[in-house]
Amino acid sequence: MYPEHLTIPMEKDLTDFGFEGLKTAEAVNELLSKKEGTVLVVVNSVCGCAAGNCRPGVKMAAQNAKLPDNMATVFAGVDKAAVDQARAFMLPYPPSSPSIALFKEGRLVHFLERHHIEGNTADAIAANLKMAFDKFC
Repeated sequence: MYPEHLTIPMEKDLTDFGFEGLKTAEAVNELLSKKEGTVLVVVNSVCGCAAGNCRPGVKMAAQNAKLPDNMATVFAGVDKAAVDQARAFMLPYPPSSPSIALFKEGRLVHFLERHHIEGNTADAIAANLKMAFDKFC
C-alpha cells in the first residue's frame, strides 16, 4: 500500500476534474450496481503511464459532447477494498493498473487495460474514449 499522503495529488488530478473518488467497496457497489445510465471508472495508479497518458487522456475525453452519467475513480495501492470491488465488476479482465472501464446499464461495455494505456499517447486514449462515449452514452 502506498502512503496516502503521497498519492493525494494523483487522486486530486481526477477528483478536482469532477470524478468521484470511491474509497469503499460499498460506494463502488452502489454506483456500479445501477442498471440504468452510464458510468466511467478509472483505476488510478502511481505509475508513469497513469500520470503521462491515462489521467491526461481521461480528462481530455471528459470534454466530449457526450459523456457518461457518472465518472469515478479508485486508487490502486491505496483503497484496496474499493479497487477489489471495482475489479470484480470488470471481470473477465485481469487486474490492471491503470485501467479504464465504461459501464452501461450495469454492464461492462468498453475497457482499456494497462497495455492499451502504456506506450500510447494521451491523445490516442482520449480518442478511444470519445469513440466509446459517442457509441454508448
